[in-house]
Amino acid sequence: MSIYKFNPLQGQRWQSFVDSHPDASVFHTTQWLEALRRTYGYEPVVYTTTPPATNLSNGVVFCRIRSWLSGSRLVSLPFSDHCEPLASSAELAELTTWLRASRHRKHWKYIELRPLSPKDVARTRDLTKSESFSLQVLDLTPSLSTLFHNFHKSCVQRKIQRAEREKLTYEEGRSDALLKKFYDLLLLTRRRHGLPPQPLLWFRNAVACLGDRVLIRIALKDGRPVAGIVTMQYKDVLVYKYGSSDSRFNNLGGNSLLFWRAIQDAKRDGLVKFDLGRSEQDNAGLVTFKENWGAVSAPLEYYRLPAQQAFHLNSGWGTRVAKIVFSIMPDPLLAATGRLLYRHIG
Repeated sequence: MSIYKFNPLQGQRWQSFVDSHPDASVFHTTQWLEALRRTYGYEPVVYTTTPPATNLSNGVVFCRIRSWLSGSRLVSLPFSDHCEPLASSAELAELTTWLRASRHRKHWKYIELRPLSPKDVARTRDLTKSESFSLQVLDLTPSLSTLFHNFHKSCVQRKIQRAEREKLTYEEGRSDALLKKFYDLLLLTRRRHGLPPQPLLWFRNAVACLGDRVLIRIALKDGRPVAGIVTMQYKDVLVYKYGSSDSRFNNLGGNSLLFWRAIQDAKRDGLVKFDLGRSEQDNAGLVTFKENWGAVSAPLEYYRLPAQQAFHLNSGWGTRVAKIVFSIMPDPLLAATGRLLYRHIG
């Protein structure tokens, strides 16, 4: 079986295939790939068994990452919670066999897949499980009243009601002014966790490329931003991607207000799923927060060829000393550190 490759950003071939494929997500779209390219210089490439100039029947999209710090590699896809290979078991086996043979010639440190479902990938020759997370997804098909009834009474319902009593206000949109409010909160959040923030340029490019598929939501107390989230919509799925808050005001229920507004909007637009994103397995608090909304957890496994240890800010750079340093950095230096590091860890 012959293997072909092409740039998904050239022409409409890839996007047309993604729009028609039932397993495609916002992370497969050319808009997401273009944001990655603009911000980090990653080169997107699709491998397929379909000959050129014909309608695609399968494809696996990657980004080629070149880094002196973490090594050159092929990842499907960086900064994406998941990216299902859009190929059958047999097609995926052919593609990974060809990629395995090409790895040394291309000087790739490893090849990584981040499938939403591991059923086909786990059986593919030479692919080894590299990281384990969990994914929480909320079924939006019940009525709004049923969804609210299913929320945890004290951890969600009462916090939504608290936000209403506190008269928190709400803003949404894609303006640079709104993005700045979110980013200021993100600096607080990342410092609290002892980590640098994602580059501001990344969020600007995501907004510019994704357009009306992305939305910034901000909760405010007396005009002061207290919480913010970034969501993305594609087909009938809403995706929660980024969150931030000022911890001094967490008791006011700002985050709960934002999630509730997102769910209400999703129901209005006829969406059927709310993808709440991946969670580290040892982050029980985050998993519990998502499950308190009625979300169901499922395993999320990443695979590599060959097996390689992951490079993470919260593992190598996330040592106790590094976290202390990040936590006391001035905002400009903390943001600059994020700009320098993130392109190496996708």
